[in-house]
Amino acid sequence: MKKRWKILPADEEKILQLQQSLHINKNLCRILVQRGIDSFEKAHHFFRPELSQLHDPWLMKDMLKAVNRILSAINNNEKILVFGDYDVDGTTAVACMYQFLKSIYSNVAYYIPHRYREGYGVSRAGIDFALENNFTLIISLDCGIKSSALIAYAKQLDIDFVICDHHLPDDEIPDAIAVLDPKQKDCNYPYKELCGCGVGFKLMQAISDELNLPEESYLRYIDLVAVAIAADIVPIDGENRVLAFYGLKKVNENPAVSLKALLNLAGMQKRVHINSLVFIVAPRINAAGRMDDAKKAVQLFIEEDYNKALEYAGMLHNDNTERKEADSNITDEALLIIEGDILLKEKKTTVVYKEHWHKGVVGIVASRLIENYYRPTVVLTKSGDVIAGSARSVPGFNLYEAIHACREHLLGYGGHFAAAGLTMYENKLPDFIDSFERIVSETIHEDLLTPEIIIDAELSFKEISLAFLNIVDQMEPFGPGNMRPVFITKNVRDTGYSKVIKDQHIRFVLQQHDKIFTGIGFNMAEKFELLQKPVDVVYTLDLNEWNGEKMIQLKVIDIRSVT
Repeated sequence: MKKRWKILPADEEKILQLQQSLHINKNLCRILVQRGIDSFEKAHHFFRPELSQLHDPWLMKDMLKAVNRILSAINNNEKILVFGDYDVDGTTAVACMYQFLKSIYSNVAYYIPHRYREGYGVSRAGIDFALENNFTLIISLDCGIKSSALIAYAKQLDIDFVICDHHLPDDEIPDAIAVLDPKQKDCNYPYKELCGCGVGFKLMQAISDELNLPEESYLRYIDLVAVAIAADIVPIDGENRVLAFYGLKKVNENPAVSLKALLNLAGMQKRVHINSLVFIVAPRINAAGRMDDAKKAVQLFIEEDYNKALEYAGMLHNDNTERKEADSNITDEALLIIEGDILLKEKKTTVVYKEHWHKGVVGIVASRLIENYYRPTVVLTKSGDVIAGSARSVPGFNLYEAIHACREHLLGYGGHFAAAGLTMYENKLPDFIDSFERIVSETIHEDLLTPEIIIDAELSFKEISLAFLNIVDQMEPFGPGNMRPVFITKNVRDTGYSKVIKDQHIRFVLQQHDKIFTGIGFNMAEKFELLQKPVDVVYTLDLNEWNGEKMIQLKVIDIRSVT
């Protein structure tokens, strides 16, 4: 698939000023300036995060109300229910808050809604459970900000809510005892991009402060906060960077029993990075809710016995194996549908439907299809008497607005800029397909239908060294808002030793002037013939250790003939 290349601009004067204070490679300063790090002080905070950089939790709107209500419940021996969503952010948040409260108070339980019986977020069934079991306070985590009607229902039953959420609020804010969400317009909290588990962390921090508990009472859960940050794809800058940095430190030095079990079962023996949490830990946690019941994830997170944790980790591992099989089979079926339909192949949208597809993986399948056909995609399956499914967008296109414009054909929908869920009657599917294609065709910019590679800086091979890579690695943890730097080197040539491996990948051996680097380019075999002439190469840098020897290698993203 052809890709667009975009080299990021940066203020040259700021780059020179930063280089004069840091005395490091100019292109490293270029990357820092691009990321808003344009002074020695900012660079120091970036490279040397400190827990003291965490913001005062009392700055968050309604924090005092939340703490007072929870402490009142404890003092009056009320039953507290910790309620959270079934994804990674929700289950980690519930596990942290439940364990934290349990350490100071015994009358606490937790509740995770079932993905298919109850759906996303606060559920009527969850509130009814609270009523039947005499809970008078619910702390919702990673959900609640859009549940005004349900929270009003709970209030009628004399059940109070403290909401900890991070999603963008609607105009109507729920009538809860306290609403902790830094995205509220009138919330002055300095950092707006916390995940749901992060907001729960701030509440634990405030309760600890009020009760004069040691910092360890809430910092002990920082590894689970890092998992939530990684899995929820929130920006890893500002406060999230501090939390992710120290969370990863704990994962590598003294992880929770649950994480140790999950990582060991997955065969993870190397140093854990954010990518390890995204691609190894998060899918196993999410698989519990996709294939069965997400309560297993919380049971794993709160388990303190390693052998029992291994049993729960094994259940999640099996769920993930089932998820991968379903994901692979459905993706193959969906690709056959597209490839067998000439008209569908030429469209600017993909909408595919089979009634037997597993509802828990259709969102993943939509993302897989975009890797092959780069356009807004909807994957649908039968759910009871209706069709239900998930939609995924390409970067830069507002999918939610496109779905919203098709609402006359839908029973329900919800989501955000990049992803959405939707339901409809089966007889409405043809109308939805036509409407979705028309809306997207009218509103999407043609460039957005071609993947874009964001390039941070142009390097010459002679600039690349172990010292250079060491500074790049110190920019971790990487993620949205602080992605691993992508470089371009122009006019390089094949040494004659590059070759195709396993019929789909390229092992590169490239030379610029007198410097030679090896590299790997996954699924790039069709571009091998370009190496007959000089090329420009786009890549990230990686350290390869073999028999005690450290060598820099290129992880090649794309190549293009020199023009």
